[in-house]
Amino acid sequence: MDSFRGRIAVVTGGGTGMGRELCLQLAKEGCAVATCDVLMDNLQETKRLCEAESPGISITLHQCDVSSEDDIRRFRDEVVAAHGDKINLLFNNAGIGGGGSMTSEESREDWERTFGVCWYGVYYGCRAFMPHLIAADQAHIVNTSSVNGFWASLGPTTPHSAYSSAKFAVKGFSEALITDLRMNAPHVGVSVVMPGHIGTSIAINSGKVLGHPDALNMSEEDIKVLREQMMQIGGPESEMVMNLSDDQIREVIHQRGLDFRDKAPTSAGQAATIILDGVKAGKWRILVGDDAHRLDQRVRANPEGAYESEFLEALAEDGDLTALIEST
Repeated sequence: MDSFRGRIAVVTGGGTGMGRELCLQLAKEGCAVATCDVLMDNLQETKRLCEAESPGISITLHQCDVSSEDDIRRFRDEVVAAHGDKINLLFNNAGIGGGGSMTSEESREDWERTFGVCWYGVYYGCRAFMPHLIAADQAHIVNTSSVNGFWASLGPTTPHSAYSSAKFAVKGFSEALITDLRMNAPHVGVSVVMPGHIGTSIAINSGKVLGHPDALNMSEEDIKVLREQMMQIGGPESEMVMNLSDDQIREVIHQRGLDFRDKAPTSAGQAATIILDGVKAGKWRILVGDDAHRLDQRVRANPEGAYESEFLEALAEDGDLTALIEST
């Protein structure tokens, strides 16, 4: 698919970040877009930006929790009603982070919510839209995994099991679809996207989706728990929190979310361009960002040592994922 003009694309998680940029760039190329999110205010801004840059292109907005199959099916029905029953592009992009540890029953709800959005959102999206992709003359599925789909870590002090498990599942599922689609729907392609640190609002929006207060409005109890967790890490982190007030901790956490978005080595716009260029080139595996390429090479070269301190020290020496790890 070397052109998106006249095509119809479905983009999940289109309210911010890579999802918004995919919508903007697809619309600019003359592609109609149906996009969903759980946060409708963000979606309205996406539509405004698309219409300002690409007047006349059909952009429809849909509220949808991708972890719910009922929501996904309703979203599909709305898309078909608005755009017809033949879909050319499906971007399963929606994702959140949270629920890092399997050892705490208290985090189970966040764990399963994160896994549900990041894995079942992809699976349900493919299930719901597959007949409409097959009905098109040419179609392509783009599933967003992560570098955490081949390296299940955010450093030695941050459990990351829900997100990583989901992203590993997305990677394996997408690779399995290559043969499945070649045998049963050869005109439908598939790509798995594995970004490194991309400048998005996932660190800010995940808390909203999980029902947590934003950093500046954390309660005294929230701060107490966070302070205890940070103290357990040891080193400079513990020394820092010993001398900070509750309000100062709130400000630190808030700033980390902003820095994650604003100081990333790859912007959301650059990421969307890499993804769309990869689809046009027919790539099934799309790494996004130089940090993703370097991390991929390191893990392949030393899989047994990928979770040891020496591996992490090598990452830090080259600056790869440093800001990503420090933001957690």
